[in-house]
Amino acid sequence: MTKEDILATADLAYLGLKEGEMEALMREVTQILEYFSIMERVDVSGLEATTHALLKQNRLREDSVLEVNISDDLLANAPELEDRFLVIPNVL
Repeated sequence: MTKEDILATADLAYLGLKEGEMEALMREVTQILEYFSIMERVDVSGLEATTHALLKQNRLREDSVLEVNISDDLLANAPELEDRFLVIPNVL
């Protein structure tokens, strides 16, 4: 990608580039374009076209009810309780 291409693209995107930024951007865009040329050479014949990256159906697990009550275990970790309520410092 040439310096003129970078300047034209930056102008279209309303980007103000400094000289050092332009040189770095030119190197990075050139590297990206080189990666694209490598991807163009990959043989994708026989692959089904993908129109969406996600699955068409949700993967769901079966719901199961667990008869577990861990509230007493959790409340045992509290520094201070009043009945079954956590005591916290006054905010006001």
